[in-house]
Amino acid sequence: MRSASALGIALLLLAGCDGGSAGPRERTAQAKNTGFPAADRPVATIVSTRWSTEEARDRLNEAGQVMNLAGIKPGMTVADIGAGEGYYTIRLGQRVGDKGRVVAEDIVPETIEQLANRVIRERLNNVNVRLGLPADPRLPEASFDRVLMVHMYHEIESPYEFLWRLRPSLRPDGQVIVVDADRPTEHHGTPPDLLKCEFAALGYALVSLRRMPSAGGYIAIFRAEGARPEPGMIKACKSGARATPVAVQPGEGSE
Repeated sequence: MRSASALGIALLLLAGCDGGSAGPRERTAQAKNTGFPAADRPVATIVSTRWSTEEARDRLNEAGQVMNLAGIKPGMTVADIGAGEGYYTIRLGQRVGDKGRVVAEDIVPETIEQLANRVIRERLNNVNVRLGLPADPRLPEASFDRVLMVHMYHEIESPYEFLWRLRPSLRPDGQVIVVDADRPTEHHGTPPDLLKCEFAALGYALVSLRRMPSAGGYIAIFRAEGARPEPGMIKACKSGARATPVAVQPGEGSE
């Protein structure tokens, strides 16, 4: 990481997925210790740092569609949580330009080191790479226009604590973008009803939800609304929700 230091790429601490899945009793004990409720759902384990090949994703214009729907523009500050090999990180850096900034985070040290080296090779001086924690993104307050979580939300073991700690990092008009598959969490997806419930428990309002086959499922956009609830007031959502079809909003196509 000497070359990364030379370019000022910070290796701090993130959010995302922890490479394993604690059992229900362990998750309940952890929740009691932190004051946040345990997630009433299975947690998927990390099986790969990539969802698909970059060539296949570019043929479908996946990143371009997601960035367009998320309203990502030059000059914005964006976080890429669970960045993996950097498919979105690189394209976000190109989209926001020299006046923008991208913070890419992952919790696997080897992955984040490889990503830092890639950022150096591609000369993206507007990208910072950070190593982080599973339940706390540790992002600076009031700093981000957009926060992306692509094919990783189902790997967050403590979603209530994670989303609670994420809220202060958003600017007043900031949004959180989730791209995931429409299937149970143990099968590496998140049912839309469950996603909406978990976000609502932390005071996030749904802005839009639409099918997105090019990204393997759907894209959901949220904004923070009202006061952030105290940890002890948060109620866990029941995981009984099955994967259900995402309704197409009026005037929308299937992308």
